[in-house]
Amino acid sequence: MTLKIEKTGPVDASPPAAEKIKAIPVRHYGRWVAAVIAIALLVLLVSAFARGDVNWGAIPDYFFDGEILKGVRNTVWITILSMVLGVALGVVLAVMRLSKNPVTASIAWGYIWFFRGTPVYVQLLVWFNLGLVFDYIDIMPIYKDEWSDFMTPFLAALLGLGLNEAAYMAEICRAGIQSVDEGQTEAAHALGMSHAKTLRRVVLPQAMRVIVPPTGNEFINMLKTTSLVIAVQYWDLLQATSEVGQNSGATAEMLFLAAAWYLILTSVLSVGQYYLERYYARGSSRNLPATPFQRVRANLLSFSNRRGGVSA
Repeated sequence: MTLKIEKTGPVDASPPAAEKIKAIPVRHYGRWVAAVIAIALLVLLVSAFARGDVNWGAIPDYFFDGEILKGVRNTVWITILSMVLGVALGVVLAVMRLSKNPVTASIAWGYIWFFRGTPVYVQLLVWFNLGLVFDYIDIMPIYKDEWSDFMTPFLAALLGLGLNEAAYMAEICRAGIQSVDEGQTEAAHALGMSHAKTLRRVVLPQAMRVIVPPTGNEFINMLKTTSLVIAVQYWDLLQATSEVGQNSGATAEMLFLAAAWYLILTSVLSVGQYYLERYYARGSSRNLPATPFQRVRANLLSFSNRRGGVSA
C-alpha cells in the first residue's frame, strides 16, 4: 500500500507574539491627602507667626551686630576646642577600655560611667563653682594660683563640654575599633609591627569609616550644646542675643535671630560632614555617592536632554 504525502511549505513553529502589557500605576490617594494636610498646617503656622506681635525687622537690623558676631565667633571657637579635647581624650579612653589590663579598663569604664550619667549642665556648674571647695590650685612646681582666677568662664566651659564629650567619643571610637576584623591586627603583628603601630597604621584608618559619621553628629550636637555655657557666664551666641534682646526690648526677636545663626552654622557643618564621610567611604564603595553639585548638574543635563528630544 502506497501512502501519498503532500509536501507543504515550512511550518512556522515560533510562538505568537505576546501582547504588550500596559502597566497602570496604582493611585495613592492617601499620599495626596497627607500632602494637602501638611501644606495646610504649614500655611497656618506661617500665618500665625506673621500675625503675631513680632518685630521681624529687628532681626536683619541686629543680624551682623558686633556683639552678636562676637558671640558667634566664641561659639564656634569653644565648639572646636571642646571637640578636639573630646576626640583626643575619647581615643585614649577607647584604647584603655579595650586594654587587657584590668586597671586601665576599669578606670576608662568609670570615667565613661560618670560623665555619661550626669547632665552636662550640672558638670558645667560644678566646674564653675569648685572654688567653694578648693581655694587654690597648686601644681608644684608648674602652676599655683587662686581657684577663682584659674577657673575662668572659658576654662569652665571648655572642661565641662570637652570632658563630657570624651565619654561619648570613647564609645564611638571603641565601636569603630571593634568593627575592624581581628585578622588585620594578627597580620600586622605577624609582620613585626608593634601594638601601637598596628593601632595607628592599620586599625584606626579602617575604623574611621565607622567613627566619622557619629562624630559629625556629635560635632553638630556640640555646637547646639554650647548654649548651656550661659550658666558659667561665657559670652556665646545665646548670651549675646539675650543681652542685646534685653537692651533693645526685642527679646523674642533676638531668640529667633539666635535660632537662625544656629541653623546656618549647623548647615555648614552638615555639608562638611557629608564630604568627610564621602572621603572615608572610598575603601568600602566602588561608586562614591554623587555630591550635591553633581546631582544638580545631572538633573539639569537630563532636563535639557528631555527638552531637546521633545523639540526634535
